[in-house]
Amino acid sequence: MPRSVPTICPYCGAGCGFYVNVEKGRATNIEYMADHPASEGALCSKANASLEVLYHPDRLLHPVKRSGDQLTRISWDEALEAAARGLAGTLRRFGPDAIGILSSSKCSNEENYLIQKLARLLGTRNVDNCARLCHAPSVVGLNRSLGAAGMTNPFADLANSRCIFVIGSNLAENHPVMSRWIHKARSKGAIVIVADPRRTPTSWMADHFLQLGPGTDVALINAMASVAIEQGLIDRQFLDLWTCGYQELKSSVKDCTPSWAEGITGVPAEDIVSAAQAYAASPASSILYSMGITQHTTGTDNVQALANLALICGQIGREGTGLLPLRGQNNVQGACDMGALAEFYPGYRRADDPSSIEHFRQAWSASDLPVGRGLTATEMIDAAADGRIRAMYIVGEDPVNSEPHGGHTITALESLDLLVVQDIFMTATASHADLVLPAAAWAEKEGTYTSTERRVQWSCRAVDPPGEARTDLQIVCSLGKRLGLPLDYPDASAVLAEINRLVPAYQGITRDRLGPGGLIWPCPSVNHPGTPILHSSGFKTADGRATLLPVHYRPPAEKPSERFPFTLTTGRIALHHNAGSMTRRSPSLMQRAPNLFVEINPADAARLQIEDGDDVEVSTARGRTRAAARTTGRVSPGVVFMPFHFPGTNILTPDARDSQAGIPEFKVAACNISRSD
Repeated sequence: MPRSVPTICPYCGAGCGFYVNVEKGRATNIEYMADHPASEGALCSKANASLEVLYHPDRLLHPVKRSGDQLTRISWDEALEAAARGLAGTLRRFGPDAIGILSSSKCSNEENYLIQKLARLLGTRNVDNCARLCHAPSVVGLNRSLGAAGMTNPFADLANSRCIFVIGSNLAENHPVMSRWIHKARSKGAIVIVADPRRTPTSWMADHFLQLGPGTDVALINAMASVAIEQGLIDRQFLDLWTCGYQELKSSVKDCTPSWAEGITGVPAEDIVSAAQAYAASPASSILYSMGITQHTTGTDNVQALANLALICGQIGREGTGLLPLRGQNNVQGACDMGALAEFYPGYRRADDPSSIEHFRQAWSASDLPVGRGLTATEMIDAAADGRIRAMYIVGEDPVNSEPHGGHTITALESLDLLVVQDIFMTATASHADLVLPAAAWAEKEGTYTSTERRVQWSCRAVDPPGEARTDLQIVCSLGKRLGLPLDYPDASAVLAEINRLVPAYQGITRDRLGPGGLIWPCPSVNHPGTPILHSSGFKTADGRATLLPVHYRPPAEKPSERFPFTLTTGRIALHHNAGSMTRRSPSLMQRAPNLFVEINPADAARLQIEDGDDVEVSTARGRTRAAARTTGRVSPGVVFMPFHFPGTNILTPDARDSQAGIPEFKVAACNISRSD
């Protein structure tokens, strides 16, 4: 008899649920989950095509080991012994700081918890996940401003907003199921503001569209705050009761007038005023943002500027308000919650706080644990290049395609003494590995995933992994045992039970409570219903107050020049996801979006004698790549756009970073564009 197995979509952080129909041990099709609280039965194109990934001929079926230029099939015993021997040898010869471990926001909470535990029991501080490349500024900025690094309100609450400010996010394409909640709010009369360097499908729903220059977000947001203060649209009662630092913030934005911001952003001053009035005067306003805000050298500043705007207007802690960072990967929120970060242990306990170390030392019965911030994902690549890191264990990530300055990443990985990659496909990164371990995909294992709205959901195993592939949980535990580490867990439920004991926000999120729709953290006890809206009675800080943190506009790290006269910005499109390791193996998606392209304004194209569809070369100081030209008014003159799902884009991007969160500058690069011969 066919059976329907509930699962969670493996793509973006929206956390949409659906059923996998299974017949004779094979996933045959999907069935919509009409009662899911976030998606209500809707799915995007990627989710609808998700089963194509499971049975793709490129799936890794057996462990392989490099021998010269060849990868040779070996047994699991050989693979695990080689990995353990290599890591132990590195530890013995060079110490724990010579090991780097990349966890995965594609993995479950339980798997991420075990990966970071493996790292710390080995003694290395160097553990991180791809949040470093997307929402690390949200973790740093929201923790610093509000005391909690999570979306403040659930998606469904957008229907209660009277004004919705979307900045740095093309959610109509990238989180399309979630954009339905904005349409519901609009049907009730809500005003929508969209700020973006491109005229995206999201801008089509805007009452106010602010087409700002790439990397000028702080100038725009500070000007909006200045308008709110000057026109008396702030919430003085809220400020006095729940915040500190208002006078300093007021002084910092005094000269950030709309006219000043117009000169930087290109947005007309009157449009800035209108948008600020709409946001501040509304009885319930919300802010949605994504990587258009975070992937900058000023990413943390951008997040803190948005928090400042929400706080001075009292637009937080109530229905229809809040700050909603839209996470890119299905479990990037959970990976951070679980401590797969260079600066945090599980539950965001600081790695440089001795009390954190003592807490986990006792809980894990460990004689010692590493203290202090480790290297971030991007810093590990640099450390590999210069010989400080000698071995890396990479789970479910593809830094060759996802890190900036891709040529540098390849050089760094080839410099390692040992590279172990664990994945479902032979990615560009895996092709450089000494050992490749075949992992199970999402529908082939069980565990919890935490969506961008902090919703923790249980995803069931629908089918068996192909060939000899194993779950990440099984692989990490087996590797840990060979390294002499106490990692002995029979299943995900056993790991979740440990998480319940050690992460306060997850204490009440037990396996037997995770029915349809899951629970939203913080959920501190088994009798607690979860907390959909954060900060309704103060903030998770020492004094219960949020902190207003002045930030000042700083230009991007690269500016156009005579050699590179254009500004390149990057982003996502509807039919692909992140580095494309899964969607570029989906035939139905590739049929509709098969190639890399670059958008260029028609005026620029005419001047360069480029026609729509021409093969062009895009170059920066790091390298060059070819793409198909798309002439479009979506981008302003002087700006070009490329999606980052295809190999080639991140060859071009700079490795300049946010000094506070460590995220690279993906959204602004000086480039040139010319017709290919």
